[in-house]
Amino acid sequence: MAADAAGPERYGCVHYRRKCKIRAPCCGEVFDCRHCHNEAKDSLEVSIHGRHVVPRDEIKLVICSLCNKEQDVQQDCSNCGACLGKYFCAKCNLFDDDVSKNQFHCDGCGICRTGGVENFYHCDKCGCCYTYLLKDSHRCVDRAMHQNCPVCFEYLFESTKAVSVLHCGHTIHLQCLYEMRAHQQFSCPVCLRSSCDMSGMWQKLDQEVAASPMPAICQKKMIWILCNDCGMTSNVQFHILAHKCPGCSSYNTRQTRGDQAACSRA
Repeated sequence: MAADAAGPERYGCVHYRRKCKIRAPCCGEVFDCRHCHNEAKDSLEVSIHGRHVVPRDEIKLVICSLCNKEQDVQQDCSNCGACLGKYFCAKCNLFDDDVSKNQFHCDGCGICRTGGVENFYHCDKCGCCYTYLLKDSHRCVDRAMHQNCPVCFEYLFESTKAVSVLHCGHTIHLQCLYEMRAHQQFSCPVCLRSSCDMSGMWQKLDQEVAASPMPAICQKKMIWILCNDCGMTSNVQFHILAHKCPGCSSYNTRQTRGDQAACSRA
């Protein structure tokens, strides 16, 4: 009890506050947690031997940080009785003293999540838990979370970073999405659909196009465009700034057919 009273902040790592370490089943070495192992080993060996990561369900031995007793995975130390983690999941072999994360185990995902079970639901088609705010509005994509982030290529399903679901249903790290927007990139890197509500931007483009009439020799020039948002193919008047989809009013379009050379007299 005296060791416990010293405070949980003494124990753990940058990933978890807890009073145990793990013995990695793959290499037999001791680490504060599987993330610490993966960061130390995977980046070093992936280019030579392939992935070197610890599957959470393969952890069999933990070491108490208070008395150094090595033992089978369990919440309380078999030697000194210390609670190794206030949150404990026997399915994931997960220990964490920081219960403010509101951890919960999702059988559909097969792993533990944070944020409170009452705030999330499991989407079987996407293969992941989503906030209830998206239940009636998000577009399902088969195994959407079981992909790499299209920007940084980290595997999203087990990422500890915040993940955002785009309007198209594809997923991306929230920080990667912010970086894209900082560089004026507003389309999904996977399908090119608009990644957010762009109606305000389209209204501004309406004004800019109206304020920039094309020369007389170009006013009859027509081109074919494909709308990345609704998929409609249209024949529209050429404009140097942008081309508006007549179906959904989006400017997220690309030219598919038509003379791309400068306007000239017929």
